[in-house]
Amino acid sequence: MRSRAEIQFRLRQELVNRLMLWWPPKAPAERRDFQYPAPDFSANVSALAQEILAHRFPMLGTVIETGPEIRWRRDYLHDLETGTAFFRRIPYLDRDKAGDHKVIWELNRHQHLVVLALAGETGEIERQLTSWWEQNPFQRGINWASALEVAFRALSWLQVLSIRGERTPKRQQLLDSLYQHGLHLEYNLSFYFSRNTHLLGEALALAALGELFPRWKELGVNTLRRELDYQVLADGAHFEKSSYYHVYTLDMYLLAWRLAGRPPEWRPKLTLMAEYLAALLGEGGEIPLIGDDDGGRLFHPYGTHVQYGRQTLEWAASELGRTFVAKQESERFAECGLIFLRAGGTEVIVDAGGFGSGRGGHSHSDTLQIIVRRGGRELLIDPGTYTYVGDPRWRDWFRGSAAHNTMRVGGREQAEAAGPFGWRSKPEVILHGWGPDYVDAECRYGGCAHRRRVRLTDPLHLTVEDEASGGEGEQWWHLAAGAPVQFEFPEGLRAEPAEGWRSRALYQKEPAQRFVVRGQKLTTKLTIGDLWLS
Repeated sequence: MRSRAEIQFRLRQELVNRLMLWWPPKAPAERRDFQYPAPDFSANVSALAQEILAHRFPMLGTVIETGPEIRWRRDYLHDLETGTAFFRRIPYLDRDKAGDHKVIWELNRHQHLVVLALAGETGEIERQLTSWWEQNPFQRGINWASALEVAFRALSWLQVLSIRGERTPKRQQLLDSLYQHGLHLEYNLSFYFSRNTHLLGEALALAALGELFPRWKELGVNTLRRELDYQVLADGAHFEKSSYYHVYTLDMYLLAWRLAGRPPEWRPKLTLMAEYLAALLGEGGEIPLIGDDDGGRLFHPYGTHVQYGRQTLEWAASELGRTFVAKQESERFAECGLIFLRAGGTEVIVDAGGFGSGRGGHSHSDTLQIIVRRGGRELLIDPGTYTYVGDPRWRDWFRGSAAHNTMRVGGREQAEAAGPFGWRSKPEVILHGWGPDYVDAECRYGGCAHRRRVRLTDPLHLTVEDEASGGEGEQWWHLAAGAPVQFEFPEGLRAEPAEGWRSRALYQKEPAQRFVVRGQKLTTKLTIGDLWLS
């Protein structure tokens, strides 16, 4: 049931949206110039700029080719396009009517314009901005439907303005449109709709716009200050419990820290966030794709997808005045539930926590899964995400229990899916104990239970004991290509191969080795070799 405050907020929101629809505002004469305090991505932009000039846009895990005319409201993967109705009337979550909104919005974040600005390609920037304004009138169409996407686009335009200065093409029109973006954000902040990284990105854009138009600075910074306590757990992890979204969150707060004047009271939380990211990256410097991975990035979403956290950690080290590296000993992050068992170059990540906050929209049904790395290389993997709304079947496959190194009981998921971004009846998770070489935890859901004991005997030997109650147990295993791991199962049981997949980036998937072992009580021994197979 909605509170009185929410009802009042929404009524005011809709009134102002409709007023702005009919009377679009222009930027005030008084404004300030500023330098955008973003990391430096100016190296090696020439080749990327050439691709963008040819209207070949590397996005997510694919390349979008638009041809000479860019249709900014088109889903080029599914050849669908919506019109310019008032943004509230655009059915952006309906794939059959609007296409995959993620594909549309990624292009409309205009992060590629920053590359063009760094390469000095102002003529192409002018052409693209002009066509965008023609096709996306203020408050009309799919590219106004998500406040977060408005925020990302504003942040990109601010970077272009900072890089090109007085030589920015269409400067006055850009300033007017930035002012409109700020007003849209001010009255459409996601306090009640998506109080997660959506709200963080929107508040961040307001804080950055506040450097140019002072009216928004306080609102943006104060919102970010409150959300730092609400969204970042006491162990430094983001409360949605997605490793990829944690990188987003730390990037946002490092920029916010600069915009807010480096408030000292933020430093302890930012330090914890960086320490948690260092643990996730491990020796190999790559993010294990636990939970959802949306394929985007706050800055420069180009390069090796799972390595985005490296520059984030370098930026954190620069801002906070210390280095962040993964520890050698085992450690537990109590609030998010991840436990890292480490011995002699082998690392076992055990997910002994529950789903993320609220509806757990970016969580997968992966409780008690394990991920194994040795010498910085993957052995047992989390297959990733692949899609959000592009194909419901694949969405369900990649976030299902059988797509993770855990045990599924009675063929059930650990929670009931509630659309592509939500779960009902989230499981109860109990940690019975843990130490430097073991974890003992239990997951209860839907009248059944799975108890798992993991022991890292030494760097080359791992034992996993599973016990299922309330239904048949299915122990699923997912291996990296050529991983030197041998499995030993209880006598009389055998592994059954199954079709497996992994996704290293959104809209990208490849076959992967997967198998299942069935039984109520299973003691599986894993032996890790030091040599990789071809």
